[in-house]
Amino acid sequence: MSIIKIFLVDDHQLVRDGIKALLMSADNIGILGEASTGKECFEKIALDQPDVLILDISLPDTSGIEITRRVTMEYPDIKVLILSMYTNEDFIINSVKAGARGYLPKNTSREELLEAIQTINDGEEFFAESISKIMLKSYLRSAREDEPVLQQRPVTLTSREIEILRLFAEGYINKEISEKLDISIRTVETHKNHIMKKLELKSTVELIKFAIKNKFVEL
Repeated sequence: MSIIKIFLVDDHQLVRDGIKALLMSADNIGILGEASTGKECFEKIALDQPDVLILDISLPDTSGIEITRRVTMEYPDIKVLILSMYTNEDFIINSVKAGARGYLPKNTSREELLEAIQTINDGEEFFAESISKIMLKSYLRSAREDEPVLQQRPVTLTSREIEILRLFAEGYINKEISEKLDISIRTVETHKNHIMKKLELKSTVELIKFAIKNKFVEL
């Protein structure tokens, strides 16, 4: 079994200890290291890179958003998971724009934290349900304001692809879609890749925006 290497960044020792306690019993997760500041974080990950960086937004010397932006640029193989008490729209959207692959509130359950780590390590994105709703509202408002509405592209999506597009736009992840439609996760991934290729989209965020702007979902 491959071990997922985790690095924790939070300025509160009690929080770091709590996260470590939650993760220690997981057979496929190992704590590579921890830091309380951005400076300490970069000094340590330069020596040994983790698979997933679990990061708070508020730190003494810099913001988690700035760390995310720098990690994404300098260490593209490291996936960033934001774990923060701050769940307002600006923090969430700016974190995603900076490159975060997931966002969880600090009152998340152990099960959801483990699922987020595994999902992000597998190359997907993971957002708590409450975070997904905030993101969708933000994208919807953006689409209704001064951004030009995307026209539906001259492509034909199958009924199954439209169904999967809608579910992604509603905040479901691969595993949930596979369970909901009674198909394999690999099949979901294949459909998603076909949709992205047909629509010339590069990320799940762009996929959600497209679905909202072109009224594939009603919010």
